[in-house]
Amino acid sequence: MEKAMIRLRMSTQDAHYGGNLVDGARMLALFGDVATELLIRHDGDEGLFVAYDKVEFTAPVYAGDYIEAVGEIVKVGNTSRKMVFEARKVIIPRPDISPSACDVLEEPVVVCRAEGTCVVPKDKIRK
Repeated sequence: MEKAMIRLRMSTQDAHYGGNLVDGARMLALFGDVATELLIRHDGDEGLFVAYDKVEFTAPVYAGDYIEAVGEIVKVGNTSRKMVFEARKVIIPRPDISPSACDVLEEPVVVCRAEGTCVVPKDKIRK
């Protein structure tokens, strides 16, 4: 099945709460981007995200964290595509050392998992 991954740094603009805490909805937005890439690779069309069947937030995300969002199509229906997603924290800032110091985590920290369904209308499927 198709797989996709994106990695980006959370900025202070992503921080929604005190202490530079990033809103969990930001992880879902990343999953939406991953889903779009998966659908383009699989069907040649962006399709539509219909619903999340399950969402689990497992650790906090802060401005400055590097997040890796991965997804995979696990089931292909006539027009539906079942997907699973995981977001992992892979690099963290270390302001206690200096304003620009960061650490690469030996083991990524899973911050969110989700399952969802996307649909590509029949007349849009090109592959």
